[in-house]
Amino acid sequence: CMLERTEITAEFFNNDFWEFDKDIVFVCAGVVHPKAIEYLKGRNLVITQKVLAFPYYINLKDFSYAAVGFSVAHTLSYLATYLSHKNIIFIGQDLAYAENGNSHPDDYQNSANYESQMYEHILTTAYGGNGKVETHSIWLLFKNWFENEMIPNTRKMG
Repeated sequence: CMLERTEITAEFFNNDFWEFDKDIVFVCAGVVHPKAIEYLKGRNLVITQKVLAFPYYINLKDFSYAAVGFSVAHTLSYLATYLSHKNIIFIGQDLAYAENGNSHPDDYQNSANYESQMYEHILTTAYGGNGKVETHSIWLLFKNWFENEMIPNTRKMG
């Protein structure tokens, strides 16, 4: 999934994983950098538009547009919920800095500390309430949404 307009993010799709990718459906917002679409040519690709007033005004049917959230994880959680998936697992959603202060894994193509100095670090409770970790305001916003909106609403849906 890709939501960003930047070329640097489009480069994540500039790989030849054809055998691995053959059954993957790639979801991209309509505003992504054109290189992302170029790199995904020939693969299973869904391009979504943002949910704005216009689709509602013209009464588009369900699935003629898709929710685009704050992040890839938000967008895919909306999609998984719409498709009635009951078990949603997030892999790789950044919510806290590593103990060494890195924002990303060592092999991240844009550097392990790509976001390490972009935002003020905030101390918050670690997963499971065991200790403290450093995060930043945007990741904290994401975490709060997952805990207070997505999880309870998914449970209500059964």
